[in-house]
Amino acid sequence: MAAKTDSPGMDSGQSKPDDPGIGSVAATEAGPVDAAPSGPQVRTDRVVFGVTAAIVGVILVWGLVSPDNLQSVTGHVLDWIVTNVGWLFILAASGFVLFSLWLAFSRFGRIPLGKDGEKPEFKTVSWIAMMFSAGMGIGLMFYGVAEPLAHYVTPPPGTDGGIGTAMATTMFHWSLHPWSIYAVVGLALAYGTYRRGRKQLFSSAFVSLLGRRAEGPIGRVIDILAIFATMFGTAASLGLGALQIGSGIEVAGWVEEAGIMLLVAVIAVLTLAFIASAVSGVAKGIQWLSNINMVLALLLAVFVFVLGPTVLILNLIPTTIGAYFGELFEMSARTAASVNPEVGEWLSSWTIFYWAWWISWTPFVGMFLARISRGRTIREFVAGVILVPSIVSLLWFSVFGGAGIAEQRDGIDLAGRDSSEEQLFGMLDNLPLAGISTVLVMLLVAIFFVSGADAASMVMGTLSQRGSLSPQRWNVVFWGALTGGVAALMLWTGGEDALDGLQTMTIIAAAPFVLVMIGLCISLYRDLCHDPMILRPRERRRLPLPLRRRRAPE
Repeated sequence: MAAKTDSPGMDSGQSKPDDPGIGSVAATEAGPVDAAPSGPQVRTDRVVFGVTAAIVGVILVWGLVSPDNLQSVTGHVLDWIVTNVGWLFILAASGFVLFSLWLAFSRFGRIPLGKDGEKPEFKTVSWIAMMFSAGMGIGLMFYGVAEPLAHYVTPPPGTDGGIGTAMATTMFHWSLHPWSIYAVVGLALAYGTYRRGRKQLFSSAFVSLLGRRAEGPIGRVIDILAIFATMFGTAASLGLGALQIGSGIEVAGWVEEAGIMLLVAVIAVLTLAFIASAVSGVAKGIQWLSNINMVLALLLAVFVFVLGPTVLILNLIPTTIGAYFGELFEMSARTAASVNPEVGEWLSSWTIFYWAWWISWTPFVGMFLARISRGRTIREFVAGVILVPSIVSLLWFSVFGGAGIAEQRDGIDLAGRDSSEEQLFGMLDNLPLAGISTVLVMLLVAIFFVSGADAASMVMGTLSQRGSLSPQRWNVVFWGALTGGVAALMLWTGGEDALDGLQTMTIIAAAPFVLVMIGLCISLYRDLCHDPMILRPRERRRLPLPLRRRRAPE
């Protein structure tokens, strides 16, 4: 998960006012087309901007004045969420999988995300390539070795353990479920923007459910929650990136110990970098950096595959696939209601944290996927968004997780290292060219984040400026700086185990957004039921048989 790349031409994706996005369909068949934003003027929504900034500001001040109290309160809130609302995260995530797959295989699957007959904006190869940078990055670098190794050494409560269970659990967190979460949001935004001509706001996706109220207080609450979730999800990625880079600095011997102040300094540098990239307008440069980063990541994976346990990695691929589908239903049903008291604690550290993290990134990734998918059908969109990244995750974790587990089996205690972020460097340290690969990992993490967080700050600007895809610079700078402050606060209040602080704040911030996503599914379904492509066959069936035969097929 984590850092993403800047969307290509993000500022050109909105439908024009005179381009409703319905194509040849008459307005009388599907109801009036929603009005797209008009005019070049960019106006800040004072309610969305002010309320969100005030809430985050209060949290920042609270953390600076009384970090122990903030940690205590958020810890109790987390316990309450896991105990009382954890089931909602579990059910919702599985529900998004079923909903996405059902849309793809149902009659709705042929509906285009654009005008009738509109060709895809990007070629299939380019479209697939761009997905490699969406929803991946820092998360793959941070957890590539750490997660399979953790589940191998300490199996999930209630399981028999083993390498198959370790890999299946990892894939459960990184394949169908998370990408279905992204697919739901991407579909709703793409359909509303390119098919219906609406503003690219989360609240606009609720028009079919809320009507005009989507532009009122309820719609503003939805947009506020979207910004809130995006900020804390981005901050969590920034915090993980800082932990990874700090660990690399230790391994390289540049400092003896990467303390909190060093991590805050890393966050400050990365924040300045992504703010500069967001306001510079050099989208092509950022896209170029992102492409370079993907090539470097591929080279690193090939390096580990060739010089690491190649045969074990190859064997892991079919083993992981079999174990994943064999244990899928059991993993999907795992909740804190288990008789084993350790399950609740394990879920908050892994599954519920992951679902919250993915959900917190949906505003950005949804817009990214929507932007690059204009002209695709719903069936093509779901297949590409879910299958392609899942395959990438399978290969990535087989390579890095397999290498880590192999070294653990050989007596190299990677799992015994002080922190999770050290385990990747520990694995690389036992391969040739360890110094070069260590620096490469730090460079990859930094660019992965910079090339994606700029777009996240642009998204927050868009949501706070009435759907403008070119938010004002001061707005983008403000959200970027606030995100860096939140990341530093997460690490600061996390104490000795900074990862706990990141996980706690992310789950709390994403909890209300689960309800928004459920409502989004209902609204999207209502929209699709009234799509002209669905209504036309219904109208034809109502005609007398002679008229049906006489009418030319459409």
